[in-house]
Amino acid sequence: MREQIRSMNASRDWIAGVAAQFAKWLWPLALLVLWANTSYADAAPAPSAYPAMAPVAQYMMDEAAEIALARTAGPASVSDEAEILVLGAHGYRIAVKGTNGFVCYVGRSWENDIDNAEFWNPKQRAPECDNAAAARSVLPYYLQRTQWVLSGVSRVEMIKRTKAEIATRQIKAPDVGAMCFMLSKAGYLAAAGGPWHPHVMFYGPPGPGSEWGADLPGSPVFSAPSDLMPFTVYFVPVRKWSNGTLAVYGIHH
Repeated sequence: MREQIRSMNASRDWIAGVAAQFAKWLWPLALLVLWANTSYADAAPAPSAYPAMAPVAQYMMDEAAEIALARTAGPASVSDEAEILVLGAHGYRIAVKGTNGFVCYVGRSWENDIDNAEFWNPKQRAPECDNAAAARSVLPYYLQRTQWVLSGVSRVEMIKRTKAEIATRQIKAPDVGAMCFMLSKAGYLAAAGGPWHPHVMFYGPPGPGSEWGADLPGSPVFSAPSDLMPFTVYFVPVRKWSNGTLAVYGIHH
């Protein structure tokens, strides 16, 4: 019992310390997952080292390597039995059938906000593993955008189509319980210039983060609302990468 209490106290102290540091790192990742924000929806893309799409081959991976990287998104107890998607010339396809309802894949740069300077960055490789609720109600929008990208749809047209689908309720709020693991130490998130930090994301309907206790002093939960997409993303940092190694947040306990 003493050991359990000591562990709980250490975790509590770690969370409090991480919360202060995590806030300053939140928004670079928020740019990676919140797609079309009305504050920029009609604006020209930001100046970028990647002003246009690179040759498609630069976004592709060896299939075996992509499967392995996708699995690093979640703990092995989840990803070993998950469905695995890989990117092909016309979009994602199922490379490995799963049995537990989770879907793992490697996100590419167009998962960024549409006006983001990294939108066409061919370096981005973001391992993600959605549970069944997120795979049903969040993932399809990214898969659709991928098809648009690979068929040559412009960013301006993507925004128009997204707005139209929201207006006709083809795009809706996430299903209750939608969540995603992002625990890979091997990925490359363009805004972070590397793997960033291990965390779990929860998707909810539009609303203030305070409803989840997010963004408050000492809270380990952070939120990133979208002005266009009908959801809010909640981020919860965790201590370990999927490979079991400890994450470094600049504090030690």
